[in-house]
Amino acid sequence: MTLTGRSALLAAIGALPVGIFAPSWTGMLAVNAPLSLAILCDYALAAPVRTLRFTRSGDTSVRLGDGVEVHLTVANPSRRRLRARLRDAWPPSSRPTGSEQAASRHTLTVPAGERRRVTTVLRPIRRGDRHAARVTVRSYGPLGLAARQGNHQVPWTVRVLPAFTSRKHLPSKLARLRELDGRTSVLIRGQGTEFDSLREYVPGDDTRSIDWRATARHTTVAVRTWRPERDRHILVVLDTGRTSAGRVGDAPRLDASMDAALLLTALASRAGDRVDLLAFDRRVRARVQGRSAKDLLPAVVNALAPLEPELVETDARGLSSAALANAPRGSLIVLLTTLEAAPIEDGLLPVLPQLTQRHTVLLASVSDPHTESMTKARGTVDSVYEAAAGTQTQDQRRRTAEQLQRHGVTVVDATPDNVAPALADAYLALKAAGRL
Repeated sequence: MTLTGRSALLAAIGALPVGIFAPSWTGMLAVNAPLSLAILCDYALAAPVRTLRFTRSGDTSVRLGDGVEVHLTVANPSRRRLRARLRDAWPPSSRPTGSEQAASRHTLTVPAGERRRVTTVLRPIRRGDRHAARVTVRSYGPLGLAARQGNHQVPWTVRVLPAFTSRKHLPSKLARLRELDGRTSVLIRGQGTEFDSLREYVPGDDTRSIDWRATARHTTVAVRTWRPERDRHILVVLDTGRTSAGRVGDAPRLDASMDAALLLTALASRAGDRVDLLAFDRRVRARVQGRSAKDLLPAVVNALAPLEPELVETDARGLSSAALANAPRGSLIVLLTTLEAAPIEDGLLPVLPQLTQRHTVLLASVSDPHTESMTKARGTVDSVYEAAAGTQTQDQRRRTAEQLQRHGVTVVDATPDNVAPALADAYLALKAAGRL
């Protein structure tokens, strides 16, 4: 570009993209022509932004609370060296580690025809799919006086999986399972169990377990040992309706129910049982069926990751029909839902006989630990009213649980930290009783 005086210089500056120079600079630049020329040349020597090429790599999934690295490769096909500041923007819930502003911003230099890679470390605070927003690049000239700026869409998705904090309980539950299965302790006898082996009679054994034919062939009395049946069918039904959206502590009830479902899935698959999953409110939100023991837990985790509570009343009849359609006769149906009186009495109780006639039903509900702390409040009039409200809530849940138990339902009601191990214990108790 040839400059033929102040008017030509101002015309060239005015033709630059908006944002390179602030409007208030125009008068100053008209007075200081050498500085204006330096800025104009610096802008002209800055590497173009539009021709840059971007590719992503890195992890595509992360467990909630853990960190994940996402790499962005910047290729500079131009003949000019790229001196840039880059912002790799993600949703706030992705929470880049460190200062959010600093963690998503990078300074890089890319020689002509070469490429460089920058890494953004994310630590998401919510489940679900997190999508990259956009990449903003500001390319500076050699003097750093002017810059070109542009945006690029570089798609990438990171799926944030449930935290599965209850996995710490899995070793102790597996040890209990091995006891029931006869690997570390005396085997049990009960209805619906499988014959395992013979051993010598000891005082206290059930005389109904004596094998008289084997005793006739030996000099000692022989008894049969039994173990819980394998290959039983378990259907975990997760209620994703309105009541699952209530926050208990720092998370919705749905998250605690998911954690309990994951522990039960891991335990039951190790026991040799077949486990399916159904998430339902007014329609099926997620379904996992027919997976092998090896693929089951990853499939369930992946299915649960994007689930969010729906602010609708759960269709109890639809839930019952979906459960009956997906569970063969004699299955264990595990309902992860509420123990609030209205949804149970108006929704579940009328359709419960359809389930209990064909299946064993286990209901697990997440209680609010704040309710128990309310019952202990004393000292002021407000505290007394608070304690009365907490006690009334607990009594109502207890009465609802008793109603369900009269219909043959096993009920687990526990706080978010305890509901997962309590549900696993209830499952093991059903096995020990020979009901599975």
